[in-house]
Amino acid sequence: MYHTSKIKVKSYMKMADLIDDNPNLLLMLQHFNIDFRVSDQTVSQLCTNYGISENLFISIANLYNSLGTKAQHPYTRDDLMQVIDFLKHSHHYYRSDKYPQISSYIRQLQENHSAKELKLLEKFFNEYFTEVMEHLDYEDNIAFPYFITLLKKSGDSGEQELYSSVEYGEHHTDIELKLKDLKHLLLKYVKIENDLDLRRRLFFALYELEFDLYIHSLIEETILIPAGVSIEKEQHA
Repeated sequence: MYHTSKIKVKSYMKMADLIDDNPNLLLMLQHFNIDFRVSDQTVSQLCTNYGISENLFISIANLYNSLGTKAQHPYTRDDLMQVIDFLKHSHHYYRSDKYPQISSYIRQLQENHSAKELKLLEKFFNEYFTEVMEHLDYEDNIAFPYFITLLKKSGDSGEQELYSSVEYGEHHTDIELKLKDLKHLLLKYVKIENDLDLRRRLFFALYELEFDLYIHSLIEETILIPAGVSIEKEQHA
């Protein structure tokens, strides 16, 4: 897993330089559906070309650079719709990219080694990812449709009392935390020799998934849920 940067992103900075300093930003671009060929564009130019809120883009980039979002301005409803699209793209990445990749690495290790701990490792990861899938399905089928409806409406609506941003916040869990147990299992208890290339790739994939799930949770907790609560208050004022 690549290091994370502490550089505070500014609108005049060149995107290529920021990526060079923190390659994790490539994941962010992927979730925004932005092509990696950023040329010499600044953050401001890139946002303009892709129709993305500069305020929102910088806020999320700073999360990927291990900085907070407190200094940013309030988010518009269009910003929040872009947040939901971003999170949906990240769901696709977890389901279609990281889970198959990590499962494949674990199966390859089982083919190469007879250590009984590898069966436990596979069971642990499959059970964990079942939890992750349930979390993603809940967001896709309940939370996100609610927020989309909320953002498109104006004024009071009795329907909104059936669900709320607060309820989502209470349901929200830090789905990346159990990955630490999985890494510790590999680092301390799985008794296999050699295969360092494969084991390193597995570790990097786990670290990358853990990091992006952490950012995913931060975006929901620091941007989406507080904004939803604010809009609900306005509509019920």
